[in-house]
Amino acid sequence: MATPGQWVAGARPRTLPAALAPVLVGTGAAVALDGFRLVPALLALVVALALQVAVNYANDYSDGRRGTDADRVGPMRLVGSGAAPPGQVLLAAVLSFAVAAVAGLVLAALSSWWLIAVGAVCIAAAWTYTGGPLPYGYRALGEVFVFVFFGLVAVAGTTFVQTGTLPGLAFAVAVPVGLLIVAILVVNNLRDLAGDADVGKRTLAVLLGDRATRVLFVALFAVAFAVVAGVGVARPWSLLGLLAAPLAVPPARAVLSGGRGPALVAALQGTGLVTLATGVLLGAGLALSG
Repeated sequence: MATPGQWVAGARPRTLPAALAPVLVGTGAAVALDGFRLVPALLALVVALALQVAVNYANDYSDGRRGTDADRVGPMRLVGSGAAPPGQVLLAAVLSFAVAAVAGLVLAALSSWWLIAVGAVCIAAAWTYTGGPLPYGYRALGEVFVFVFFGLVAVAGTTFVQTGTLPGLAFAVAVPVGLLIVAILVVNNLRDLAGDADVGKRTLAVLLGDRATRVLFVALFAVAFAVVAGVGVARPWSLLGLLAAPLAVPPARAVLSGGRGPALVAALQGTGLVTLATGVLLGAGLALSG
């Protein structure tokens, strides 16, 4: 029986910046457009956090059942380590999806009912990342889906539920957020590259190889902050987001220097910190530009 601490570790709390940053930036865009609404913003945050926890448990369950997590360096795997039976981890995933769905229904009632369809697609995408007969995370498509759902959909959706519009500003600022969250996935898959290749999990890192994946990781940082600078041309306060750039130096250095194992675990944590700091600073800058 897994302990409470193991369940918390299995939820992978260090990935939560991937849920927080899009909501912060989307809300900042809503403030900039004079459309901030507290209750929809909080509900969007609940949906994002619940979906992130749900996908973490769902991945734990699916990867554990496939044997992909049998020998990994990194966060706690409940099924792979044998700490919890698959059924319990699946139940945790389902309950987390249910929390996201309930909050999403309330959000749809406050904004637009078509959000129910969007939410259903998000839940399906979260489950089929590693679950189902054709998991796209095993076919080098994880980065594409992460950019779309954690970047474009999450940021623009957060702005929409508050303003009732889908402005270009929301999509513009969704790009750096999406790229930084993709960087989290890239360094995670770089850490697991050898093990994934051994069990036939064809992530983008497996297809590109070690060196190209390391270059891609740093390029994601560079492009993300370049886009922030571009947004700052029209909304100068958005340049606050660039203050997070120095935090990208340690994980970039660790990855480019050929770090492995624990060094990449630290790089993963550092990338989460960069993502969260960018979300806070860019979101604040957007709010100040209103």
